[in-house]
Amino acid sequence: MSGSAYDYSFTSIDGAALPMSSFKDKVVLVVNTASKCGLTPQYEGLEQLYSDYKDKGLVVLGVPCNQFMGQEPGTEAEIKDFCETRFSVDFPMTGKVEVKGEGAHDFYKWAEAGLGEPAVPVWNFHKILVGRDGQLIRAFDPRTTPQDPAVVGAVEAAL
Repeated sequence: MSGSAYDYSFTSIDGAALPMSSFKDKVVLVVNTASKCGLTPQYEGLEQLYSDYKDKGLVVLGVPCNQFMGQEPGTEAEIKDFCETRFSVDFPMTGKVEVKGEGAHDFYKWAEAGLGEPAVPVWNFHKILVGRDGQLIRAFDPRTTPQDPAVVGAVEAAL
């Protein structure tokens, strides 16, 4: 596995290329998301975190995933509409991917290789923080909210 997040690329929720290198010199919080999860209200907190820190260099990257009890069954268009209308999501979103197991997106395989077990999503809204240099900083459990002092503190330290 490569040594930097910038070596990986997603497809955006609109179908365009979304290389991680487009976030060079930014701090990126990568979050696997789902629209029909008990943790879905975290979208509100993620949008607030993004709004509060985007001018200082934070990017929140939402990564829809349907691997946890089928809680993201919609198409990309349905997911985008849901996020924008229900939570006014303004941060970038990828197309739907797998985040664990054999079919996991290469970014997630790289994160697991770098951070070990804490980087493997156990549920929706698992968070991985990447520094301005494209290196992994740490991972956060799905139940750790975007406003948790651990998340905010790590984001502020990285900025």
